[in-house]
Amino acid sequence: MDQVLNESGWRGSADLWLEAAYEALLESGVDAVKIMPLAKKLNLSRTSFYWFFRDREELLATLVSRWREKNTGNLVGRTEAYAETVAEAMLNVFDCWLDGDLFDSKLEFAIRSWALQSPETLAEIQQADQLRIDALTKMFVRFGQDEARADVRARTIYLVQIGYISMQTKEDISVRMKRIPQYVEIFTGQAPEQRELDRFFARHGYSD
Repeated sequence: MDQVLNESGWRGSADLWLEAAYEALLESGVDAVKIMPLAKKLNLSRTSFYWFFRDREELLATLVSRWREKNTGNLVGRTEAYAETVAEAMLNVFDCWLDGDLFDSKLEFAIRSWALQSPETLAEIQQADQLRIDALTKMFVRFGQDEARADVRARTIYLVQIGYISMQTKEDISVRMKRIPQYVEIFTGQAPEQRELDRFFARHGYSD
């Protein structure tokens, strides 16, 4: 993180302000993302903020961009990742639900909560939902399923996962991992091979 200094001292950085805004959004919602409380939390002057952002709206827009690039970008990317079978392709997508570096479920929940009071954020959510469902649909079509079936499978997968996030469901990792093979079979119609599961478990540091 680059340090920005002047004659009055430490001003922070864009990343520092953005991280503070991110934490406030997750902890208390969008109404907590305000310049003065963030400045107080960072022990910086209010004017320091304006070295990096024009105003609060630009900071909020940057948070939305962060969510869009991480959650939607990575989910779409996992649907396009190499896989020998549709079951393996589904396991690639499941990486998002288990790796916070790929998909930030807490940020997803916070953005969706924000959308309840912001038509602009709701529009962003709706666009993201469609992009993600379209990507899942294309994944199934790539493995030979007709468009209608692919669309329903995509919606089933996606709506289940958004339900997990919206309900803030907590599962022990061993319980969730044991359910993975059945989820894959239900979602795709094909049971994963043991070697596919072994690769999936290995990349998540899990041994059954």
